[in-house]
Amino acid sequence: MSNPEDLLEQYQTDLESSDFDAEKFGIDRRQFVFFSLAAAAASALGVRPALGESGSGTAAGALGRPQFLQQEAALALGNGEAPALQFQPYPGGTGALMEKLVRQRGAAAFDRGTYEPEAWTGAMPASDDDIAFLPAHRLSALIKARRITSARLTDIYLTRLKRLNPTLLCAVTIMEAQARAEAARADAELAAGRYRGPLHGLPYGVKDLFATKGVPTTWGAKDFENRIIDMDAEVVVRLRDAGAVLIAKLATGLFAQNDQWFRGRTNNPWNLSQGSSGSSAGPASATAAGCVAFGIGTETSGSIVSPTIRCGLSALRPTFGSVSRYGGMVLAWSQDRVGPIVRTSEDAAMVFNVIHGVDEKDPSTVTMPFQFNRSIDLAALRIGVDDKAPKELVDKLKELGMKPVTIGARPTVPGLGGSGGLDVEDAAAFDSYVQIKAKEIGLDLNNLPPLPLRGSGEGRDNRAAAPANPMAPADWNPRFVNGRRIGGFEFLQTERRRYVLVTKWAEFLKDLDMYIGSPFADIGANAQTGHPTAVLPYKFGVPQAPGGARSAAPAAPAPQLNPQPICGQIIGNLYNDDLILSVAHQFQIHDDTVRRHPTL
Repeated sequence: MSNPEDLLEQYQTDLESSDFDAEKFGIDRRQFVFFSLAAAAASALGVRPALGESGSGTAAGALGRPQFLQQEAALALGNGEAPALQFQPYPGGTGALMEKLVRQRGAAAFDRGTYEPEAWTGAMPASDDDIAFLPAHRLSALIKARRITSARLTDIYLTRLKRLNPTLLCAVTIMEAQARAEAARADAELAAGRYRGPLHGLPYGVKDLFATKGVPTTWGAKDFENRIIDMDAEVVVRLRDAGAVLIAKLATGLFAQNDQWFRGRTNNPWNLSQGSSGSSAGPASATAAGCVAFGIGTETSGSIVSPTIRCGLSALRPTFGSVSRYGGMVLAWSQDRVGPIVRTSEDAAMVFNVIHGVDEKDPSTVTMPFQFNRSIDLAALRIGVDDKAPKELVDKLKELGMKPVTIGARPTVPGLGGSGGLDVEDAAAFDSYVQIKAKEIGLDLNNLPPLPLRGSGEGRDNRAAAPANPMAPADWNPRFVNGRRIGGFEFLQTERRRYVLVTKWAEFLKDLDMYIGSPFADIGANAQTGHPTAVLPYKFGVPQAPGGARSAAPAAPAPQLNPQPICGQIIGNLYNDDLILSVAHQFQIHDDTVRRHPTL
């Protein structure tokens, strides 16, 4: 058929022969055919009929718009519904990755590995404080050997948490009654011969952007101070099933930005004049202060790495898609990650071994092999070293057998920028909240002012410090508006450039298992590529104060900082989470920095 008339004739024949439910559409067959042909004419002949518009003068306008041509109201979306498009960090796609792994290692590679803490030997620590600062894997050994009960350990941590929280502001909700009940149940199960594994009876805290049944989930915002999302996030479920005892919802920076939230600033236990950085501020502060055995944090672009470094701890920011985010606040579907903030790398391996793997409620998740190796052969690994890597860390690993490979500049893509499409994902995730707040401050979201409402990111980027809309209340976040300004074409072009970045990083790392860069190396780039990193302390000393005065006014003298653990990163190739933690562990068992703790 070569002309519009022929197309319309065929269309009418098809319509008249098709099944038709008059009750469903509220019109008879003749009306259905008429309105359908009118709509088809608009496309075929380049006409835009005013179907259903009152007073249009057309037959369609006189009859009124039929139900089947009415535009349906859009489905209301909250914060959690995922987009159809999912980020895959492996350049060839997850399916290709799975086939490759099966060819190389067989289907058994996907079985969850086992982790057993080494048995406890020697005397018990002399004081409750000494117990509180033990690594989680040593506490696990104590519980398994029945040298300590979960009830006693929970009491130690609750006592410290209640005493120190007014100073640290690391906890939003201390769940004392629930924690004591869970600890008692853990002890009863152990007495009955039911041992759930190495997390059995260990008290922990979770960042307060994960839903917990019957307990407020605030996201750091005053607006949500009393809001209860009456469900449990998947990571909470997995930890409970493993026997861990949840004792607190820990502070998160307001909507995952820095360490400020509606009650104030979460502080670094080593240097109280400093905030603990963000946005996993509470998990880092509480773990460093000996208020929990371990914490669960999240990262979009620095929010595990930055507070872990600030508070002198160990952590794993896992490969993207390794841990379910279901039941957590969404900031960016293609970048958000969940990981443990801990005292040692072995603690991170113990926790990650429980929480990682596929969850059908989070379509980004995959299961990949994870085998922590306490005795890994450093000489057998391909470890890149940047000229800005911490000397103490590199020298010790070389002493232990590492054969470093010199690396140069990391890949970049012109026009991509440091945050990619993050602002668009932010804006989409918080659309329902933004619409409410816009009405409060009289902002027309369909007619935004020409000058950008500049805000910024989370974690080390410290976007909260940038100028914002002066009309906005404290809980308003301008970055949730900025993403609305970006067109679909521009966003898609950004994502295409991001894929180029992903492929360039794959080429850069194709002959490496991991590399060591500067302490804050490549956080923004790896937020977009999905690569994992292990954070670890490598020396004890006075930290470098955050630089960069933002005002021309004379600044007050910086407070004197106390010595504390100084941290670096080991950044892994995709899904080498086990390798980077095993290497970090090799360093830590030959270094005493992890055995230091603050006096509070």
